[in-house]
Amino acid sequence: MNSGIRGTFAAALFVLSILGFDSAAATAIERSVSPCGQFIIYGGDAAWRGAVSALVERTKANLLALLQRRDQWVTATVINLQSRAPNLPEIPSAALRFSQTGSGLKLQLDLAISREINSAATERELLRAILLEMIYRNQTAIAPGDVYVEPPSWLVEGLLALTPNRDPASLINALAVSERVTPLDEFLRQRPELLDPAGRLLYRAYSLALVQLLIESDGGHARLGRYIDNLSFTSNDLLRDLEAAFPQLAGNDEKIWKSKIAEIKSSGRADLLTFSQTAEKLADLLRTKFPSADGRDTSVSLEDLYQKKPNATQRLALQKFSQKLMLLAAHANPVLRSVVQDYQQLAAQLALGKNRAVTARLAELRILRGKLSARMNEVDDYLNWFEATQLKTQSGLFEDYLNTANATVPSPAHRKDAYSAYLDAMEAQF
Repeated sequence: MNSGIRGTFAAALFVLSILGFDSAAATAIERSVSPCGQFIIYGGDAAWRGAVSALVERTKANLLALLQRRDQWVTATVINLQSRAPNLPEIPSAALRFSQTGSGLKLQLDLAISREINSAATERELLRAILLEMIYRNQTAIAPGDVYVEPPSWLVEGLLALTPNRDPASLINALAVSERVTPLDEFLRQRPELLDPAGRLLYRAYSLALVQLLIESDGGHARLGRYIDNLSFTSNDLLRDLEAAFPQLAGNDEKIWKSKIAEIKSSGRADLLTFSQTAEKLADLLRTKFPSADGRDTSVSLEDLYQKKPNATQRLALQKFSQKLMLLAAHANPVLRSVVQDYQQLAAQLALGKNRAVTARLAELRILRGKLSARMNEVDDYLNWFEATQLKTQSGLFEDYLNTANATVPSPAHRKDAYSAYLDAMEAQF
């Protein structure tokens, strides 16, 4: 009797499992296909899939316009949207998977979606996936387990910086701040993920300069397209591969590279701020409030923040603070530029969790700012005194003001009565 019951129960479970499997297989997985048909988007709701589809289509259209070529995609790209799980914070926001299967190449991009999604980082990963499909579009004889060559970071950053409706002012300012020009060979070997925020901003600026240099060369659009197509055959000598694709760089790359950097600096150079304007803007930045460590107080000052190592939220705020100081240094008065740069380096240092000797350096900078302000006030006082007492000719700086002031005060009509005539005679005599 017991064996019969167990047999009946097992058969029922088997039937239920078959029915459950059929039901799951019958449920269609929601997906969206982009207008060009290259991108198949799974997960999320219709709004999320539509937004990602529009972004990836616009990203590819900008790339094709820059390369001046038609859309000839071969391998479809799967974009898998996943909601970020609170209990799994270690899941990366984007993961690009490229592999060889029995049916051919498989290209999949996993994106973690949330309210805090970084649109710039998402666009960067989408462009990376588009470039990867271009690189291996005609490479059909790839064995499973082969190492794949990803598009270089400088190419991705430079192409993004040249997209329409993107203001490169911050990147140009970053180049203006840096006095030393990184050699081209050294720049090509840099890894932006290992740089601090200021270094990554400068890396994006160099990427903009390099891609713009390549495109503006003779036949640059077509040469850059062929360079992308042949990236799977590149060697470890990145500069030699670049010179092979762009022969005008061969033997003269450093001179052309430095000339391009100088051209971009001069094209975006704005009028420098005066000493007082720079000092005022620096003081405003130094009054920036940062989130507290325990979350109780609304904010803490910069001096309080340097007393102990910051947490993750404070480090993010320090990174943004460091970038603002870098932008100020690009337009700062030369007298205060080194001071602004020192503050920026201290902020970047603390953002990395290094607060050693920072308090002493802050005190030194505070004293230096005070001495510079006092000396500049003395210089202004001397110049004002010299102009007022020592100049033998008028400087003409205040003629417009004096003419305007005189024009606004009309001279009274001259009276000719007996009393006024008597006063005029006495004034002329004495």
